[in-house]
Amino acid sequence: MDASSPPRYRRFSTRPGPAPLSGSELPPYTRRNTLTQPINLHREPTEHVFQLADGKSRPWITLKVYSSAKSPRSLPTFFEKENITGLLELEAERGDSIQAITATVTGRIITGSGVDDCFVFLNQMQPVWSKSTDTPRVPSPSEGAASTKLLGHCIWPLSIALPRTATVPSGSGEMCSFRLPETFLERQTRVSVQYDLTIVVSRGKLRADNKIKTAFGYVPSTRPEPPSLLRQIAYQQFLPLPGPFSDPEGWKTLRPVSVRGVMFNAQRAESKCTLSLAKPLIYARGTVLPCFLTLEACESRILDLLSNPAAVVLSLRRRVRFYNKSNSSRRDVAWNETVEDMGTATWWTSTDVGNDTTTRHLEGEIRLAKDLRPTSEMGHFSISYSVVLCPFTAVGFSSDSVTLLSEPVEIATMHAKGPRTNAYSPPAYDSRSRRNDDATTPPEVSLTFVI
Repeated sequence: MDASSPPRYRRFSTRPGPAPLSGSELPPYTRRNTLTQPINLHREPTEHVFQLADGKSRPWITLKVYSSAKSPRSLPTFFEKENITGLLELEAERGDSIQAITATVTGRIITGSGVDDCFVFLNQMQPVWSKSTDTPRVPSPSEGAASTKLLGHCIWPLSIALPRTATVPSGSGEMCSFRLPETFLERQTRVSVQYDLTIVVSRGKLRADNKIKTAFGYVPSTRPEPPSLLRQIAYQQFLPLPGPFSDPEGWKTLRPVSVRGVMFNAQRAESKCTLSLAKPLIYARGTVLPCFLTLEACESRILDLLSNPAAVVLSLRRRVRFYNKSNSSRRDVAWNETVEDMGTATWWTSTDVGNDTTTRHLEGEIRLAKDLRPTSEMGHFSISYSVVLCPFTAVGFSSDSVTLLSEPVEIATMHAKGPRTNAYSPPAYDSRSRRNDDATTPPEVSLTFVI
């Protein structure tokens, strides 16, 4: 090192080492135009393989299903507007008595183990091959599938379009069209929604038919409308959310309610409470549900007690309703109902509007789990949500045990168009996540012989 020209160092720097070169001494570089480079967001379909073996443990029929599932060990998963695609392979020996091959897609609401505890809302059959030339066939590149008898290695590509809706009897007995519900399976809930793909190989009289069957997951596409323009700007620029005072078009302010109770076992206390929810009242799972609370009282002691963020209990409540007799109207039988809180709001002091001696303002949000089931209805089955303001739980305050407010909301499966929703509260562990068993259940394959 030349002692006459030592390296320059920063005077006030938290990073050790020589100071950076001046602008004229920086090495030249070339800007990469990333906007012109295509980004491949398409993920290759996941292959699921199901097989039936003969008496010598050799697979003679193979069903390959290609889906949007993340892993071959998961159930095949299809989103709304996606076709069930796959490949059917069959080894037919000379003299085989196969009469027809059909593919059937079913959707069922299962409420018990009895025969009558199942309501089929979707039953779609597609012929694959038939001995009769009058029956439509799926085109096959195999020579052995071209005649009236199957022979050798036969292949059929499958592509089955799923409808977006199904028409079934409503609660009043009238035929109504409902959007197909999402697959629903939880251990602690007595009702489930299951979809199945079944390949039936039909044989002649006195011969057993063969079935290869797998359940699959279905996800409807529901999307909220975009939020207010001011809220979109806040999301885009990562700014605090404007509350109902700054952005009245972006919030639904509910009717004021009175919070009543006894303070320190001696004094009756009362406060006026006004709750606002971000509009529209449809929220994508995996995001948050913004909320805003205003408390008003004459005494600051009451306000200080009730405005503690831990004292305000605002919950997202889910209601699953169903009954077994699907052929009857809702008035003829009693509902079965399961109610559960799926999330609780986190609160903090508002930065959008200031407090005074008679008013306190709190901002909050309810985090929505990624596996939260969307709002749905199919005949005599429904999943609905509401935001419920429960009695306050302040220390030293005994609240009247009554629900203060309840407002219906909806849960969607897709994000609204525009900037993504930002979460402002710290993440917290939620024991209710990963509650859906069908997400990790390995594919079901069943072999059935019917004479």
